[in-house]
Amino acid sequence: MAVALGSSFIFCSTLMANDLPKAEDLYKRTDYEGSLALLDSRSGNPSTQFLIGRDYFMLADFKKATEYIQKAVDGAPKNSEYVDWLGRAYGKRAETSNPILAPSYASKPRQAFERSVELDPKNSEALSDLFDFYLEAPGFLGGGYEKAAAVADKIAAVDPPEGYFTKAQLARKSKELSAAEHHLRSAVAAAPHEVGHMITLAKFLASQGRIGESDSVFQEAAKIAPDAPRVWFERADLWIKQKRNLNEAKSLLEKYLDAQVTVDDPPKQAATKLLKEAKGA
Repeated sequence: MAVALGSSFIFCSTLMANDLPKAEDLYKRTDYEGSLALLDSRSGNPSTQFLIGRDYFMLADFKKATEYIQKAVDGAPKNSEYVDWLGRAYGKRAETSNPILAPSYASKPRQAFERSVELDPKNSEALSDLFDFYLEAPGFLGGGYEKAAAVADKIAAVDPPEGYFTKAQLARKSKELSAAEHHLRSAVAAAPHEVGHMITLAKFLASQGRIGESDSVFQEAAKIAPDAPRVWFERADLWIKQKRNLNEAKSLLEKYLDAQVTVDDPPKQAATKLLKEAKGA
């Protein structure tokens, strides 16, 4: 009987191990509930706890996200990625909690991001999260322009195009708009096939009232990545905000809703909301 139980345990463990890649794939394709259905929340595997936490994060259940990612960190305390995500989860808890509880979470994102970078100084996502925190958080929570500028230099050493992007954010923060545009164009030139920086440049130009130039950049992005759902979404979003080309914006959003998006794309709920806005305009 003991042998039978041992064999059963091994079989179940193997089954759960095989489910993890499937669950990860579902997560990447934004089927977060499907991913959760394949995972055992009682598992002692940090990778499983981390994925459960990310699923809950994407479902906007930030309390559960924090709990499970914390378990992953407890099981693998030197994993920079896990610690970075813990900072993101605490950041969302601070944003969405009631005013009484929010202060208790306010400093935890910074602590986690700093620890993540300490564990892996070349973790570009952790560096980016730490940069954003320093740039946006008030000084009493540990934020600061000079701190952000120092992290921007580290980002530039790891990822030059992203370094230009962070320099552009610094310039915009200090209202140096010519410098911001220069850095954004440098980011595009350094990574000409990365449409994310092109989208940011297009939106920046639009914010300056340079609509024709913005449209040209979006057109170039569409040529480079004609099948990129993110380009469709961002272009439609801008048109709706500007109250122009609404029929084209609707078509792009309908196309987006029919597409297979990834976890790196805007959520389809946001596209549905935009589409309703366009139809009501």
